[in-house]
Amino acid sequence: MAIHIYCSRCRGSYKLDVKACPKCETAFKKKKYRVCVSVKGKRVTRFFDNLTLAREAETAIKADILRGDLDIKQKSEPIPTLNEVWTKYLPWAKEHKKTWDDDLLNYRKHLEPRFGRKRLDAISSLDVERMKLELRKGISKQGKPYSMATIKHQLVLLNRLYNLARRWGLYQGDNPLDRVELPRLDNLRTEFLSDEEADRLMITLDSWPCRESAAFVKFTLFTGLRRSELFKLTWDDVDFNRGMITIRSPKGGKTQILPVSPQALEVLRSLDVRSPYVFPGKNGRQRTDFKGPWLRIRQAAGLPSNFRFHGLRHHFASTLVSNGVDLSIVQALLTHKDARTTQRYSHLKPGAMREAALKSGELLTPQVKTEKQTKALE
Repeated sequence: MAIHIYCSRCRGSYKLDVKACPKCETAFKKKKYRVCVSVKGKRVTRFFDNLTLAREAETAIKADILRGDLDIKQKSEPIPTLNEVWTKYLPWAKEHKKTWDDDLLNYRKHLEPRFGRKRLDAISSLDVERMKLELRKGISKQGKPYSMATIKHQLVLLNRLYNLARRWGLYQGDNPLDRVELPRLDNLRTEFLSDEEADRLMITLDSWPCRESAAFVKFTLFTGLRRSELFKLTWDDVDFNRGMITIRSPKGGKTQILPVSPQALEVLRSLDVRSPYVFPGKNGRQRTDFKGPWLRIRQAAGLPSNFRFHGLRHHFASTLVSNGVDLSIVQALLTHKDARTTQRYSHLKPGAMREAALKSGELLTPQVKTEKQTKALE
């Protein structure tokens, strides 16, 4: 027979005089006690929030076992809290997800304060709906309402935690997300610059005092690459002789080798960088952010305040499609895994629908055979 302090975070049992968990260093402020009784090969485990109750239960359980009054098959493992599942999820996410840091931010900001200490079976669909409503009415630190995408991220993450808890054998109960509808998003936001805006941006970049920041924006305009792809770009990935660059682990998945224009290569030749990275951050290390420089350049060029840096990628694609480049080629240059993602630009293809309509008329009109053609067939 034994009574131990139980750590809900790492699920370990320790002596009663321990003040903090030796494994995860969690301080035992509100102690939970694990009672384990073994008699004649029969073992029963129970959990209590009070040491006095734990000691009384220990004696009672032993007596019940001896009399044969106790059903040993009763469930002994407590249902984990969301925080307990999260502590197991985070190491897994770091190994399997590139955007695990987004999950960490969302969990700490939105899910942990609401549900972190609750057991999985204590979180209802109504609780989740309340969170949705609170976020819709809430304001971010930037003073703006939360977007539908932000709300959806919380629901997707919460659903993933429940599903993995089931897969890992931590929980076998109900998932409240099964009865919660996800927000519907319209992600087909296509941004591009007018000719005047593009000219102003180029003039601004040509005279911008920080040549590295100007080159970063110019290279994006000429290639349409994602910001994260440029952060990882090294000089070893650039082949000036062949006019190619290697994009490692893009959003679409596999490493790809893409051709780039002479203008894009000229931007790189103009750089005087002593770092393995083409666009390094502080002390030559990999850059992780470009928000500040972009805001200053955007303002100096007089671009709309809601024009995102990612809009440069859309402008690259829109310019190609508007000038007759096939959508399949644009898909390859943008490393889109799904062709449907590239379809947002289809309406920009000059005269494509009109040409198809005119061609359909020709194809569907019965051909009238001339007298010579009729005699030839005979």
